[in-house]
Amino acid sequence: MSRLRLAFVACCLVALPLRADELADQLKPLIDAHKGHVAVVIKDLKTEKTFEHNAADVMPTASLIKFPLMITAYQQMEDGKLSEDDKITLKKDDKVPGSGILTDHFSDGVTMTLRDAIHLMIVYSDNTATNLVIDKVGLKPVAEEMEKLGCPETKLNSKVFRRDTSIFPERSKKYSLGSTTAGDMVKLLEKLSKRELVSRDASDKMLKHMYACDDKQKFSRFLPSVKIAQKTGSVDATRTDAALIDGPKGPIAICVLTDGNADHSWGDRNAAEILCGRIAQIAYRQFSGDAEAPESAASSGELKMGSNGSLVEGLQRTLNERMKPSPELTADGDFGPMTEKAVRDFQKSKKLKVTGIVGKETWKALGPLADEGSKIEDPEKFNAKKLKKEPADSLDGPPFVSCKAWAIGDPKTGKVLWGHDEHKPLDIASTTKIMTAYLIVKYAAEHPDVLDETVKFSKRADDTIGSSSELRVGEEVSVRELMYGMLLPSGNDATVAFAEHFGKRLAAGGGEDVDSPTKAYKAFIEAMNEQAKELGLKESHFTNTHGLTDEKHKASAADLLKLASEAMKAPLFRKVVSTRQHASTVEGPGGYKRNVVWKNTNNLLGIEGYNGVKTGTTSAAGACLVSSGERGDDSLIVVVLGAPSGDSRYVDTRNLFRYGWKKLQEK
Repeated sequence: MSRLRLAFVACCLVALPLRADELADQLKPLIDAHKGHVAVVIKDLKTEKTFEHNAADVMPTASLIKFPLMITAYQQMEDGKLSEDDKITLKKDDKVPGSGILTDHFSDGVTMTLRDAIHLMIVYSDNTATNLVIDKVGLKPVAEEMEKLGCPETKLNSKVFRRDTSIFPERSKKYSLGSTTAGDMVKLLEKLSKRELVSRDASDKMLKHMYACDDKQKFSRFLPSVKIAQKTGSVDATRTDAALIDGPKGPIAICVLTDGNADHSWGDRNAAEILCGRIAQIAYRQFSGDAEAPESAASSGELKMGSNGSLVEGLQRTLNERMKPSPELTADGDFGPMTEKAVRDFQKSKKLKVTGIVGKETWKALGPLADEGSKIEDPEKFNAKKLKKEPADSLDGPPFVSCKAWAIGDPKTGKVLWGHDEHKPLDIASTTKIMTAYLIVKYAAEHPDVLDETVKFSKRADDTIGSSSELRVGEEVSVRELMYGMLLPSGNDATVAFAEHFGKRLAAGGGEDVDSPTKAYKAFIEAMNEQAKELGLKESHFTNTHGLTDEKHKASAADLLKLASEAMKAPLFRKVVSTRQHASTVEGPGGYKRNVVWKNTNNLLGIEGYNGVKTGTTSAAGACLVSSGERGDDSLIVVVLGAPSGDSRYVDTRNLFRYGWKKLQEK
């Protein structure tokens, strides 16, 4: 799956073990950027390291409340009140709409066991099965059981689509089906992991149900092929997930609750579901460290029966789009019999060897994958689109700003004209990438052929957490194209790929001792600091290529102004940072190709007069922006560091530009 880019989120680090206090730096920008109320609790059950955000906020559960219902059912079995083998008969009046399979696919009068009804409730989130379980268990006992377990805000209010059965009418109005907190969910998950929920035997049975959950749109969407025991929930404005992720170093308990979401869409691109996936991805990599994850299909490029993951999803979408009639595959990421049959039919239609296995020849025949977020046939035509701009800013009003430091300067000389704390070294987040890009375009000015060289993504680059170009291990793209992947969506992964590619050539002494990607990466950072000295950037020091928070990784507004003025003199850099969106085709292992779309995180480009440069956000740096603008014959560069939010950095910047234009007019 070509994951939707949360391009405005914080820049992050290379995939090395993070310090515990850095997890917030990775998650907070994601959460802050989301349009909706978010609660998160993550706990590494081996080390007990925890991240909490709104952990005690009472939130709607949607179908996540079916997890506490299952717990109560197994507790009643343990107490002898129920049995797994109790028979349940499905009647016409039991059927309700929504998720599941009973209503549409089973006839009235079908008999099943309580165990089977619970399985349908958890695995397929079957609403009808849920009501059948409630008929056996009752509503009040769920609340009572949660009280006993120390989760008093976790309540099942009514049967599904049966509001008239509510035992908590006021809570039903506020939370609909059920309520909980992220803290409650992680508490229950931890007991389940320790086999302390009801009993060891009951815990094992509940885990078996949850491992089979078929929802791959939330936590599972960006994880490697790892086991995950989860229960999810989805209604228009509410998306939730709670899970135990089997990390290579031990289990991770995680719950994300979202409500009041601006995005009510259904399908692969819902913002809240993507947020869930990103949070789970960061948590998994945080607590997995250097442990090796199972090999994915993307590492070989060959797909066959049993393969799974995002590449399979791309294949399924592409087969649906390319074949007439469409095989109407579900883009679930699982390569099963239906997908194999569709592959065979496609191979037969293209007169290829019919194997049911997707290799180099089949990838070539398929063409670029129809991944989510990049459904374009011709990147060149896409790049030629002209996007409408808003009118230029008015010149009236004073420069009210909220940022910690700012500078307004001459783009020709890099000289500061007006500023505040402009020489104070501060955290700079992804504005770091101006230096990363400048080294490359400066080298390319003397060696233009390097722009057509191919950069191959390493595992280290692919594993870089945070804002991403969304390329994967083994995929290849030219240096020229990857500049867009680094500077538009603020791809941290792209900076690592570039450093590994160019580090040896930029190393001091000719790079004779640079014989590994790790040494190349370090050599590139040394070159960044040498370049800073050459430019006279006295308040700057770099420890990475992308802007990870580090006490030694700093720069001043004045230094960034000088750096940006030099970088903007390079035609390629200027062209890239002024581009609002760019599409490209990348090639992966085995010969498959897919289209990707990169969108610029700099919102000012939608307004006449602005033409660059780079955004940046971390908890330590706040919201940062280096920007370039033109008005008539005048031009300025404005640097804003430490604004309290993404929106405020744009307000600050526009006010400072307005101030600068007026000052120039007065002169």
